[in-house]
Amino acid sequence: MGAAMNSREPGKPGSLGRLGFGGAGIGNLYRAIPDGEALATVLAAWDAGIRYFDTAPHYGLGLSEQRLGAVLRDKPRDEFVISTKVGRLLEPNSDGGKDPEGFDVPATTRRVWDFSEGGIRRSIEDSLERLGLDQVDIAYLHDPDVHDLQAGISQALPVLEKLRTEGLVTAIGVGINSAEAALECVEAADLDLVMLAGRYTLLEQPGVPLLERCVERSTGVVSVGAYNSGLLARPEVPEDAHYNYQQAPPEVLERARALAAICRDFGVELPTAALQFPLRHPAVVNVTAGATSPEQVSTNAARMEETVPEELWEALERVGR
Repeated sequence: MGAAMNSREPGKPGSLGRLGFGGAGIGNLYRAIPDGEALATVLAAWDAGIRYFDTAPHYGLGLSEQRLGAVLRDKPRDEFVISTKVGRLLEPNSDGGKDPEGFDVPATTRRVWDFSEGGIRRSIEDSLERLGLDQVDIAYLHDPDVHDLQAGISQALPVLEKLRTEGLVTAIGVGINSAEAALECVEAADLDLVMLAGRYTLLEQPGVPLLERCVERSTGVVSVGAYNSGLLARPEVPEDAHYNYQQAPPEVLERARALAAICRDFGVELPTAALQFPLRHPAVVNVTAGATSPEQVSTNAARMEETVPEELWEALERVGR
């Protein structure tokens, strides 16, 4: 990975910075938000100094890309980094109704898995059209563990390496929920980045071999899902908190509340510690968080800048072992 992509210096052109903006929410994940609110949310991220923006065709059947592009194409192109994903093409759909995969949008198109070279090239072209940009900086293979990991490794990742050599994209990686599957991808290809969802968090502090291997191979990790589906997103953990997109079981609620209590003893709110925790590992180059309102963006940005005492990290890591 190049030094610019790996830099943690916020605001530097080509840098991911410490905090990124995740675009699933502005693709109407779980609930519809008006265009004006979505665009204001992206603008709030820009005003907060965020310069790394992530999206995907999957997010709202292209709506996230359209909304993100509506803001970013008016910004200086050398001042931000944008990533999107490949692996799912959007094809016309005449069945009608709402999207069945969690986004509150009309199902005018449907997702079709395609890890072929032709499919990946078309995916990039379609994304550029929705974004209204000439180039994306980073292309991630999206969810190969969900579809077909071995096809992703043998078929799609070599295509991404080829596109990087051609200069069509600057950096390549995988966006994935499994640390074990991510490790297979890192071993099989020359990846710049791994976008790892929810598997290295304050709640889940396993000895993840992936992270050490990424350090050895100079592959940066972008951490997403730091709040574990909202479980760690509030100072006090409510009974109806979600974990892995479902109601959190009692034992997980208990662990989260124990973490919250330790944070409280040190005068730090649980979400602040959760957001900053992944950056303590040398493999992690950025934490990307979603938002559906300007207020959420501002809160995330403020939390990332708070000072957390080293003694709190030591206490939390003892609990996490």
